[in-house]
Amino acid sequence: MAGVWRRLFGRSERDALAPLYGHVVAEARRPDWYRAGCVPDTLDGRFDMVAAVLSLVLLRLEGEGEGGRAPAAFLAELFVEDMDGQLRERGIGDIVVGKHIGRMMGALGGRLGALREAFSNGELDDVIARNIYRGTPPSTEALATVRDGLIALRDRLSALPGADLKAGAWPA
Repeated sequence: MAGVWRRLFGRSERDALAPLYGHVVAEARRPDWYRAGCVPDTLDGRFDMVAAVLSLVLLRLEGEGEGGRAPAAFLAELFVEDMDGQLRERGIGDIVVGKHIGRMMGALGGRLGALREAFSNGELDDVIARNIYRGTPPSTEALATVRDGLIALRDRLSALPGADLKAGAWPA
C-alpha cells in the first residue's frame, strides 16, 4: 500500500535519501581506504567502511537536532535494505537473514557510539583499530590514512549545510 501512496504523491522522504546513501557507499568503496589505508577488501572490511562512513553521516544529522532524526532513521532503513539484499545475494536464507541484520544494526550502533565518543575525547585510533581493522594492528601509516580520512570527511560533512546533505549533496 505504501508503494501506491508513493506513486500517487511522489517520492517519499526515505526515497529522497537514496542518493545520499549511494554517496555513503561510494565513499566507503573509495580505493584509498583499501590501498593506502590497508582496510581489508573483504566482505567484512567493506561492511566496516560503510558502517564508519554512515556513522559519520548519522553523527552529522544528529547535529541537526529534530530535523535530522527522520533522515537518520530513513538512512538506517536504507542500510538495512542494502544489507538484506547483500546477504540474500550471498545465499543467506530467510530464516537467518533477520539475525544477521540484527547483528549488523548492532555493529552500526556500536560504531556510531564509539565514533561519537572518540571524536569528543580524541581517542580515534583505538576505535579505528577495533572497528575497522577488527583488532589486527595496522601499520602506523595505514592507521593514519584512515584516521585522517575519517576526520577530513567529518569536517567536510560539518561544513555542508544540513539541507544540502539531506537533498543528496556530498562534500567534495
